[in-house]
Amino acid sequence: MFPYKTDDSIAFVPVTFAILAVSDTRTLETDTSGALLKELIEADGHRCFDRKVVKDDREAIAGQVKAWIDASDIDVVVTTGGTGFSGRDVTPEAVEPMFDKRMEGFSVLFHQYSATKVGTSTIQSRATAGLIGHTFVFCLPGSRGACRDAWEAILRHQFNSRHMPCNFIEVMPRLNE
Repeated sequence: MFPYKTDDSIAFVPVTFAILAVSDTRTLETDTSGALLKELIEADGHRCFDRKVVKDDREAIAGQVKAWIDASDIDVVVTTGGTGFSGRDVTPEAVEPMFDKRMEGFSVLFHQYSATKVGTSTIQSRATAGLIGHTFVFCLPGSRGACRDAWEAILRHQFNSRHMPCNFIEVMPRLNE
């Protein structure tokens, strides 16, 4: 759906991710969405620094994201779950107040691509993204399909240093300016 090209003469630069599943029912062993993200990220040559599961609780979500933001070894935090409309879905409320810069384009692209897969049901997601300090943060829905779609259609390309005409890797050294 989204055209892209790569320049294979440019060296691949791996980045480090942390993955947080937000769920009242899943454990690390039963979190198939976080496991899928880890598998996709590592298959594309990146590193997964850590992977955890926390309950649908604003303080728990914000606390874990903040802990990873404070860890200088992590470039990207990806959350999965808690982006719907139920009373327990509070991931955007927990994470968005920490954003220094919002990434409006991520949500737009995510919904455009998602609509090709699930039609109008895409509006049931409040997927969001932004920058906290020098760390990229993406809040994805909890389904494996949504995680796969976000990675394969958007994030894989933006975290590929060979992606043209531009990518997040090029911007990373300037995030602290």
